[in-house]
This record gives sequence, structure tokens and C-alpha cells, in this order.
Amino acid sequence: MGLILAGKATVLENGRGVIRTISRTYERPSVIRLIYMVHRPRPRVRLCKREILRRDDYRCQYCGRKTRQLTLDHVVPRHRGGEYDWENLVAACPECNRRKGGRSPAETSMELLREPFEPRPTPGYVFARYTNNIEEWTDYLEGW
Repeated sequence: MGLILAGKATVLENGRGVIRTISRTYERPSVIRLIYMVHRPRPRVRLCKREILRRDDYRCQYCGRKTRQLTLDHVVPRHRGGEYDWENLVAACPECNRRKGGRSPAETSMELLREPFEPRPTPGYVFARYTNNIEEWTDYLEGW
């Protein structure tokens, strides 16, 4: 509301009720547009267990089993020079993680279902915590 009242933003979509003050009533905006573009660096998905499990669709990357009790596995073990990064971490069930141990997948004849990668942040992911209904934003986030 501060940006709108200061003339730095315009309202594109209403629909979330009203804001009442002592002397005025304002429609509560759900989508606003800044008058001038603020250039910011592209966001990156934070490297944490939750995001690795989300990237791998909560599925073991060795046996393909979908379970709630997944662990993280380093494809190249840390003691062999493997790093803590997107390309070296995968979701694994406890059984597959124990079976692989501190060895490489080739040494244990275990293959990955797909190569690990750093996920690209989509508008749905980036803005999901700020809005309950991402559908009303789809027209404004195209080409992002």
C-alpha cells in the first residue's frame, strides 16, 4: 500500500477485500506493478535437504521407491573429494544409502535414475510463499 500511495506502483488486480482507515477505504490489491523496474540478480534455489528431496520427487534415485524416510547421498563420497553441491547430492532410501556406503555407484553396480542437477527457480516456486493463489498471477509471470 505504501508503494501505491507514494505513486511508485499501480494496481493491476483487486479482489482481496478492502483496507479501512479512519477517513478512507482502499481496495486491497492482489497484483501490483512497479512504475520502474528494479533490477535484481536471478534467485537461486537454496541447497538444502528439503529442496533436494523436492527436486528428486521424494523418490530414491537408486531403486525408484517413493517413501517419506529418505536420506541424502553423495554420489562421489566426501572422503573421495565429492563436494556438497547440487550435482553430487541425491535422495536415497536408507537401504540403498547403506548398500552404497562410501563407494561410488559404479563400484556397487548401482545406477542413478537421472543425473542430479541444480533446479531452475520457477515463478511458482519463488512466489509460492507470498501468495495463496498462484493462478491469478499466471498472466503476469509469463516469460519469466
